[in-house]
Amino acid sequence: MRAIILAAGRGERMRPLTDTCPKPLLSVQGKPLIVWHIEALAAAGVRDIVINIAWLAEQFPAVLGDGSRWGLRLHYSDESREPVGALETAGGIRKALPLLTAGGERSFWVASADVFVPGFRFEADAAERFAADDALDGRLWMVANSPHHPGGDFAISPDGLALSERHGAPADLPRLTWACLGLFKARLFQDLPLGQAVRLRHSLEDAIGRRALAASEYRGPWTDVGTPERLAQLNAAAAG
Repeated sequence: MRAIILAAGRGERMRPLTDTCPKPLLSVQGKPLIVWHIEALAAAGVRDIVINIAWLAEQFPAVLGDGSRWGLRLHYSDESREPVGALETAGGIRKALPLLTAGGERSFWVASADVFVPGFRFEADAAERFAADDALDGRLWMVANSPHHPGGDFAISPDGLALSERHGAPADLPRLTWACLGLFKARLFQDLPLGQAVRLRHSLEDAIGRRALAASEYRGPWTDVGTPERLAQLNAAAAG
């Protein structure tokens, strides 16, 4: 199974650090943030990774190369010349679909380059079970809510499906935050307009409405590296 790492964002909240370096290439505990995902995907047997890029796009191949150092192939989906700019999450996946399905695959991993999840394993068994389950269009990993996002994103039903307020999630079910890690079927994105900026939330809500989005909680360390302060805290923890 292939994977896409979403890395096209401008990283406004990380300025001035991101004025000259894309956020996914900022160093976290001794290596670029995105490399933590690449190494974990390589360890799971993934051999083709797509990285969508836009802001300071030329720096990614210069730093990461072709992926051979990790025993895999890196493919770059460049959005830097799109008329609308970076294509957002779902729009970026839509543009990258030809690369994600080039080997005949219809399912793939998705990870955001700006989250630090050092213990997450992209388990091949989980990917195979998901690919074989035709009832599902996606599977999310959820984490406990952080102080900067106390309301969370979705609830998890007793039978392991993602639920949202829009589709009648019971008020007594706790909301969790999507960890920006998931498995998806290509069909969830294939009808989206090509070359337009589209956020992923609409596609997720659509899948929830069809009972086609599974979810489970991940309890390992997780950080949204969204501000210079959080980046500094991660590096200070490693130094200590």
